[in-house]
Amino acid sequence: MKNMKYIFMVLLGGIMYGTMSSFVKLSYSWGYNAAEISFSQAALAALLLGACAIFTRKTVKGKLTRRDILPLILTGSAIGLTNFLYYQSVSYISASLAIVILMQFTWFSLLLEWIIFSKKPSRLELLTVFFILIGTVMAGNLLEAEAASFSLKGILLALFSSLTYAVYIVANGRTGKGVRWQSKSTVIMVGSAITIFLINSRTIVSENHFGGEFLLWAVFLAVIGTTIPTALFAAGIPKIGAGISSILMTVELPVAVLCASVVLGEHISPLQTAGIVVMLAAISAMNYYKSVKSRKG
Repeated sequence: MKNMKYIFMVLLGGIMYGTMSSFVKLSYSWGYNAAEISFSQAALAALLLGACAIFTRKTVKGKLTRRDILPLILTGSAIGLTNFLYYQSVSYISASLAIVILMQFTWFSLLLEWIIFSKKPSRLELLTVFFILIGTVMAGNLLEAEAASFSLKGILLALFSSLTYAVYIVANGRTGKGVRWQSKSTVIMVGSAITIFLINSRTIVSENHFGGEFLLWAVFLAVIGTTIPTALFAAGIPKIGAGISSILMTVELPVAVLCASVVLGEHISPLQTAGIVVMLAAISAMNYYKSVKSRKG
């Protein structure tokens, strides 16, 4: 299959990105915070990807033009906000609940297409959104008595991160299509780092823990959670489209929940597992319908 390698790229990027909430929450036990973690990730990723862009500039086609820079910077702002808000949310709620809420980016993308591109959702799409919300209630364990103790702030942070994630996916599929992935992902990460720093400059400058141990955490999170997934998404999403990419990126959900169980020891009930299955089925069905419809159109 011609696009198989690009499908694998997006799938692998989703798997790696799905592990991050657990490791970020683990890093909080060392005294670190979301601002310095997300900024260091983006800044180090920009440096690593920039070095890669320099070394491959003569062997890979696809020139970066001035016209491409601003849209890619803004795309980077979206993923920067996603990471920061998502990492903030796991300070207040479990990593497994945070990823469940993050996955609402799927129906947020429908809403964005309706508002921005005047693409009104069909009845089938609205039906799948209904099942996504049902699955969210189940997977988030929101029906249990302890749900009353859930942090509203944490839930809202995760919900806003899902919105900015939807913006990132839509924008990534439409910007820099002719730009080689090394340059594209570098500019995206520069935009991400700038945005995170502007929002959290006081915290990053005055309350940081920069040192040897923090550097090890930062390098690990930057490489596994930012550099490689960003490069894979930048290379793969424009080739296979946002619809198929959204289906593949649902792998983040089971990976994140499994990682939260293994790394953090979070309990996952049978009801939550069933909810995850419902969400995955609904998300896959909706995006499959969208991709088939776009091919026919």
